[in-house]
Amino acid sequence: MDFSAILAETNGLKSDIVRNVAAAADDVLQMSRTIHADPELSFHEHRASGLIGTVLENAGFAVERGVADLATAFVATIGTGPLTVAICAEYDSLPTIGHACGHNIIAGASVAAALGLAPLVDDLGITLKVIGTPAEEHGGGKVLLLERGVFDGVAVAMMTHPVQDGLSYNPAGTTCQAVGRFRATFRGTAAHAAAAPHLGVNAADAAVLSQVAVGLLRQQIPGNHRIAMYVSEAGFATNIIPETAVVEFECRAFTLTEYEALLVRVRRCFEGAALATGTTLEIEQTEPLYEPLLQDEALSALWNEGMVLFGRNVERSAGLSGGSTDMGNVSQIIPSIHPWVGIPGAQVPIHSHGFAAVADTPEAYQVMFESALAMAWTVLGVSTDADQRQSLIDGAYRHAPAPTAGGAR
Repeated sequence: MDFSAILAETNGLKSDIVRNVAAAADDVLQMSRTIHADPELSFHEHRASGLIGTVLENAGFAVERGVADLATAFVATIGTGPLTVAICAEYDSLPTIGHACGHNIIAGASVAAALGLAPLVDDLGITLKVIGTPAEEHGGGKVLLLERGVFDGVAVAMMTHPVQDGLSYNPAGTTCQAVGRFRATFRGTAAHAAAAPHLGVNAADAAVLSQVAVGLLRQQIPGNHRIAMYVSEAGFATNIIPETAVVEFECRAFTLTEYEALLVRVRRCFEGAALATGTTLEIEQTEPLYEPLLQDEALSALWNEGMVLFGRNVERSAGLSGGSTDMGNVSQIIPSIHPWVGIPGAQVPIHSHGFAAVADTPEAYQVMFESALAMAWTVLGVSTDADQRQSLIDGAYRHAPAPTAGGAR
């Protein structure tokens, strides 16, 4: 990235942030590339988490590792000001296709933003935290960190997310779907498939019927709802009637009310399949619920100022048509932004082998540093606006206590 060109367009503390990011750019770039080349799955991101923590530690952050009983979560803190800002870093990858969601870019942007701000925390009167949030793809790391108090006292939170080219960089008005993930287990009776098939109860048939029922249901649900599923187990030998079948599935909608209604209809598809085949059915939730994403308008406006400086499109858009993030849970209670940053020239969808390759290109790293500067400038903006600053301090997140034995909260 040509930091000198950006310096020519800025002054004061904005320029100081540019210089700080430029000084750290080589280390951040190497960190991001290393994470990309060594993908780790949810809750197992030991090397990525350790590397990010070391980079921040070397820059003067106090790093607490293994927070909230999550081995790969961390909190890196610098400064003691009354306004607490959290920049979230993600670093887990997807099974079989690596960093096809660009989490190496997310981690790099968050770390670079933090390094840009670190020398200024006393001047800005902020406590700056980089919260390492594992298991965004599967597992809901941020949900667990929220529940366990890691976000206590945080007044504002942010991160960015790379996507394919063509979307507006303006986060205002954009959102993500709520998503819940489940496991349906059908249990029947094994029998010899040739000698006594009539004595068996075929759990695999129940799995097939549930897929057919859900497929037909898709005709009668709104176009922005999503259902996805796959059979993870349905027998092991052709001469045995399968006694167990397991179907992993998820439901998504843009509001919690719509999500709950969709889930009821999908569950009935599984229940009908069990009834038709004579199997029993168990449905268990496998991951925390991801809530819809709320983008803070004031933070979005400050972010957009930075993106305009880079010549990026900040026209207000109608929002995304799909996808989910556990940052949604954070945004429901803490003013947040989660901008979508298009990688120039990227015409492949996220969660594909093609996007995994795109996430390790000069264009991706250019956007990474632009995102870092825009986030840091956003923090600068809220910390130096007296009214907005005080409002955020007054509204800082207070962790709700766990329910008592009597159910009070």
